[in-house]
Amino acid sequence: MASIITPSSLLHSHTPTSKQSTTRHVSDQFRSSLLPELSIRSSILKFSNPLSRNAIGRSRSTGFRCSAVDSSVLPSALLFDCDGVLVDTEKDGHRVSFNDTFNEKELGVTWDVDLYGELLKIGGGKERMTAYFNETGWPANAPKGEQERKDFIASLHKRKTELFMVLIEKKLLPLRPGVAKLIDQAFAKGVKVAVCSTSNEKAVSAIVSFLLGPERAAKIQIFAGDVVPRKKPDPAIYNLAATTLDVEPSRCVVVEDSGIGLAAAKAAGMTCIVTKSGYTADEDFKNADAVFDCIGDPPEERFDLDFCTNLLQKQYV
Repeated sequence: MASIITPSSLLHSHTPTSKQSTTRHVSDQFRSSLLPELSIRSSILKFSNPLSRNAIGRSRSTGFRCSAVDSSVLPSALLFDCDGVLVDTEKDGHRVSFNDTFNEKELGVTWDVDLYGELLKIGGGKERMTAYFNETGWPANAPKGEQERKDFIASLHKRKTELFMVLIEKKLLPLRPGVAKLIDQAFAKGVKVAVCSTSNEKAVSAIVSFLLGPERAAKIQIFAGDVVPRKKPDPAIYNLAATTLDVEPSRCVVVEDSGIGLAAAKAAGMTCIVTKSGYTADEDFKNADAVFDCIGDPPEERFDLDFCTNLLQKQYV
């Protein structure tokens, strides 16, 4: 199971005067208890020149074009995280769907933008809700028994996923720049492509199918949700992907957007490129092989498959 934070203290003496003040109180309290235990250092890797040696050509923006690529060391697989990498889903997708679910169930809980950013340091939606309720107190209409609470969380997450999929099916959340381009480059060179995410498998499949299209989706393997017992930063999902795809971890290039995703990829022995997202811009990515603001499409391309290949060739840091 994914690690769950241990409650440190609850301010039992506080008596809120309204549902709104209750939500604000537990949100502030949760932030203060979560930060010491799950903080990711906030220093940002300054990646103004990621290709520090042997750079052949530089694009108009901060990206680079690499030449003299040895095709024999092409990546065996490109592995993408989903939320924040394929689509910037967290703030206006998952968070909104969680809040709509809480409102439907009359739980008196709202996750604001800042609080949700802290909660993202816990991998997995069910684990996220469990950690939050363990720390701030369970809703009055939640069951009391341990198994009943697990079932309750599962039902909330199921409904949240249904609401989230409506947003995806309506294409209200677009692909991030360069995602489709990089996937097409991989397919053209025979490089395997997979998505490795802590999110629900149905939600990830919907993103891949509706936003990348059925032709691409048919070639992309998905590893998501509870397919592994331990979620990121544990490397289990990347280990499973390498085993299932029958590729060496050292020949895989991962695209992630978060500190916990980077930790999972590196623990699996894989090369990892970070494309920072709205919630992760200030995280510490010093262990990444490269860091960009996005993948990018021409003429604002940041990197391409050749760049991924060069990382494996150890030409660049």
